[in-house]
Amino acid sequence: MSTGNLLTRAADFAALGRPLHLIGGAIFYGLGVAIAGYGGAPFNARAAILGLLTVAAAQLMNHYCNDYFDLEADRANATPTQWSGGSRVLAEGRLPAQTALVAAVSFGALALSLAPLTALASPAPGATLILLVLAIGLAWVYSGPPLFLHRRALGEVTGAIIVPGLTALVGHQAQTGAIGGAVLLAIVPLCLLQFAMLVAVNVPDAAGDAAVGKHTLVVRVGPARAARLYLLALGLAYGSLPVLAIAGLPWPAALAPLATLPIAAWLAYRVLRGAWHDRGAWDSLGFWSIGQLVGSAGMLATAFALLGRLA
Repeated sequence: MSTGNLLTRAADFAALGRPLHLIGGAIFYGLGVAIAGYGGAPFNARAAILGLLTVAAAQLMNHYCNDYFDLEADRANATPTQWSGGSRVLAEGRLPAQTALVAAVSFGALALSLAPLTALASPAPGATLILLVLAIGLAWVYSGPPLFLHRRALGEVTGAIIVPGLTALVGHQAQTGAIGGAVLLAIVPLCLLQFAMLVAVNVPDAAGDAAVGKHTLVVRVGPARAARLYLLALGLAYGSLPVLAIAGLPWPAALAPLATLPIAAWLAYRVLRGAWHDRGAWDSLGFWSIGQLVGSAGMLATAFALLGRLA
């Protein structure tokens, strides 16, 4: 095989893992670490690094797993976007499907190998290990066996819990050995925004998913109800902020995600104006839904980091 072919295959393998998405995971994890620092926990560099590596390995496992088990639906998808329809590497035959399965199992094994090391570096090894194994397991069954949650209309809710929720909890747990009230409050709007984002990126996949019997939430409820769920999640995410502040979330942190409120208002306006049914708008809706989620998480993490320095 020529060097050019090897480089092409290597690039395809990397694209299959969607490494850009690791940035979001790092930000969610960093939020948990920042909240731990705000709460007075001394920074544990070993636990932070090992935990981040565990999270990244679990993310990559999930990405390769998704493409392998969603291959039939991705092939049936005539309207993929940059953010939906899989990486297209397997669907376009650029790599054998088995490559993704081997990669998923390998990264899963790596995550499970790193989990005990992260746990041992944390103040509460037993509880930390349980949380890590739970997160890794849910990341697998999101699209993999035996539960295949994504094809049973449970993927959007599961993803909302795992991606910003459990990832931030892992970052906090590895530093403190416990799950505090501040981190539980902080993840609420992020879980709602993650749910909205997953609904948005599943809209372009709906026809292909339905054709192969993959019943995502969008397929199950239909586009009109999915649009209402999307708008409801956006409203609850930002509407929850004053309630969370009253419940104990520091006001500067509660106000921080409002920086992305103009994006949410613009997205809601577009959906209400019919963009949900416009194929030409799907890529943009997905991109900005992701942007407001990651941006909100980044603003929260920054707020807690600054509050920790001022404490």
